[in-house]
Amino acid sequence: MKARTLAFIALGATAALFATVGASSPPAGPSAATLARGRALVVYGTCNDCHTAGWRDSDGAVPVARWLTGSAVGFRGWWGTSYPTNVRLDFQAMAEDGWVQAVRTRAGHPPMVWQDLRQLPDSDLRAIYQFVKSLGPAGVPAPNAVEPWRDPSPPFVDMRALPTPHP
Repeated sequence: MKARTLAFIALGATAALFATVGASSPPAGPSAATLARGRALVVYGTCNDCHTAGWRDSDGAVPVARWLTGSAVGFRGWWGTSYPTNVRLDFQAMAEDGWVQAVRTRAGHPPMVWQDLRQLPDSDLRAIYQFVKSLGPAGVPAPNAVEPWRDPSPPFVDMRALPTPHP
């Protein structure tokens, strides 16, 4: 009886071992090189100019912990008034493939430079996403856009003197 019990225990342990051999480990996070590339693209692409409150006033001395949390300063133009979104919150709710797809297909309103982002290869868009996502959620959502026929509350940058684009 004792030998039979030991045999069942050994058989169970062997089965458990083989079950874990085929199991996949969780995917590794982004590499340090990818995160560095994403950070460089965010800085060089001037994402912080609009999406990080106080970036320009501080000559870029905003701590990384506050990067890309949006801004309450609106941009008023022919499209209405838009506010730089809190990218960190957006990316927590958006898959990486969704970000790439949005860049490739979105034709948002100024001053967001979707046309410039579309020039980047997918690998750079993914590096941006992975860097921003690695920062984690922070801040609050940006204010809602205001229709062109409504007056926004200050502060905002008035861009209505710029020419209206023609298709």
